[in-house]
Amino acid sequence: MSHPRGILILDYGSQYTQLIARRIREQHVYSEIVRYDTSVADIRSRAPLGIILSGGPSSVTEPRAPSLPAGLLQLDLPVLGICYGMQLLAQELGGRVESWGSGEYGMADIRVQKPNSLLQNVSEHTRVWMSHRDRVTALPSGWIALAATGNGILAAMTDAEETRLGIQFHPEVSHTVEGETILRNFLFRVVGADATWTPGNFVQDQVEKIRQQVGDKKVLVGVSGGVDSTVTASLLHRAVGKQAIAVMIDHGLLRKNEAGECVSALKDGLGVNIHLYDESRRFLERLQGVTDPEEKRKIIGDQFIRSFERVARSFGTIDFLAQGTLYPDVIESGVNFGRGQAAVIKSHHNVGGLPEDMNLDLVEPLRELFKDEVRNVGRELGLPESLITRHPFPGPGLAVRVLGEITPERLEILREADEIYLRILREEGLYQDIWQAFAVLLPVRTVGVMGDSRTYDCVVALRAVTSTDGMTADWYPFPEHVLQRISNSIVNSVTGVNRVVLDITSKPPGTIEWE
Repeated sequence: MSHPRGILILDYGSQYTQLIARRIREQHVYSEIVRYDTSVADIRSRAPLGIILSGGPSSVTEPRAPSLPAGLLQLDLPVLGICYGMQLLAQELGGRVESWGSGEYGMADIRVQKPNSLLQNVSEHTRVWMSHRDRVTALPSGWIALAATGNGILAAMTDAEETRLGIQFHPEVSHTVEGETILRNFLFRVVGADATWTPGNFVQDQVEKIRQQVGDKKVLVGVSGGVDSTVTASLLHRAVGKQAIAVMIDHGLLRKNEAGECVSALKDGLGVNIHLYDESRRFLERLQGVTDPEEKRKIIGDQFIRSFERVARSFGTIDFLAQGTLYPDVIESGVNFGRGQAAVIKSHHNVGGLPEDMNLDLVEPLRELFKDEVRNVGRELGLPESLITRHPFPGPGLAVRVLGEITPERLEILREADEIYLRILREEGLYQDIWQAFAVLLPVRTVGVMGDSRTYDCVVALRAVTSTDGMTADWYPFPEHVLQRISNSIVNSVTGVNRVVLDITSKPPGTIEWE
C-alpha cells in the first residue's frame, strides 16, 4: 500500500521547509519533501496532487542559483512558489526579478487587491511574515497581481488558470496571521486534495511496509521507554507479532528507576515480550574522560549497535534492528533527503554515528513523522496516555545532560535533581503544559553557604520549553512559587548541589538540549 497522494515539496534550503510539510499534514493531507533537483521522471513516479517550491537562501539572479527541474512546468499539476519559489516561477516564465538591497525581513502588512481561490476568505488587509532579498518587479505575460505590501512590493501572483501561483511571504509560519487559510485554500480549492493522511491510514500503511521489509525474519526492537520507541515496538508487534523481539538496553544513562518502570509498563500494560540487559559498565567505561558532545553521541551510538548485535545472537539469526527515528532527528543530523547541503546541528544515536560495519538492517517506520504525529499514532495503536504524553528523552540519555565528564557520581546527582524537578511539575499540574522539561548538570562549581559552613558544589540548570514539533521552541514561563519550590527542594535534598539556575533561551537560537 502506497502513501495517499499528496503534496510534493521541492526544498530549496529554507529554514521553514519542514514547517510547510507539517502545516500540510495538520490538514490531513500527505506531504513529502524532496531535493530541488529531483528529476521530473522521479516526481511523476510519486504521483503528487500538487507541488510547492520552498523558499531558500539563494538569489535567482546569481549564476549558479538552484533552478526548477527541467520540464517541471510541463506537468499538469498545480504549483505554489513560496518566496524564492515565487521568484523562480517569475523568472522561468519571463518575468523580472531584481535584488533589493538588504531585503525585507519580519512582519509586513499586505493588501489583497484581487481575491481568488488562493486568497479566498483572507482579509483585505492582513499581516504576513517576509524573509527575502529579491523581489518580482515584472509579472510573466498573462499573470495577475493578487496582493502587495504597503511599499508596493508584489506579495502574491497567479496565472490566468490559477494553477501556477506565487507568494512572497511565508504562510507556514505562525506569524502569518491567515497562513493556515491560505494553505487550506491551496490544498482544497486549487489542488482538490482529500484529507486522508490520518493515524489510521499511517498504521495500515506501515504495517504492510514492515511486513514487506521483514518478511519471515526476526527484528530486534530497541526500546527506551520513550514515546518513539514504544510506538515503534507496538507497530512491529502488530505487523509481525513474535518475529519482533523487544530489547531494552540499560546504558547507565537513564533517569531514576527508569529501566524497571519502562519494562513493567511495556510487559504488563502492552503484553510486549521485552528483555532488559544491563550494559551500563560497557557504556560508562567507553565514556570515561570524554567531554566532547559529538564524541559522546558517537560512542553511545556505536556501543548501542555493538550491544544489540551481541544481544541479538542469543535469539538466533536476526537480520533487522527497529528504531524510533523521527523526522526532526533526520533533519538535525544533516541527512534529510530534502536538503542536500544541510548543516549538522547535532548527531543522534539512531541517525548519526552508526558504525559502517553494522550487521543489522534498519527498520525505521517513524522517520517521516513529527513528534505530535507519533503521539497520535500511539493513540491509534491503543497505547496508554501515560506513555504517549511522556516528555521526549534523548537517545544518549543523561550523557548529553551531564556537561563535561560523565562519572557515576555526577550521574547520580543529576538523577536525583531531575526526579525532584519532574515530580514537582506533576504535582503542580504543569507537566502536560510543557513539551520538554529536564535538569542539566553544569561542569562548574560555585561557592555557597549551607548552615554555618562554606560549600563549593555543583550547579543544576532547569530547562523547560513549549513546542509543537521540536523544530522551534519557547522557554516556559514558570510561576515564581513553582521555581522557588523546585530550587529549594533540589538544594536541600541533593547532596553536592548548592545552586539552581533557569535556562530562558528559545530555539532558535539555542537547541532544546544543551549538548
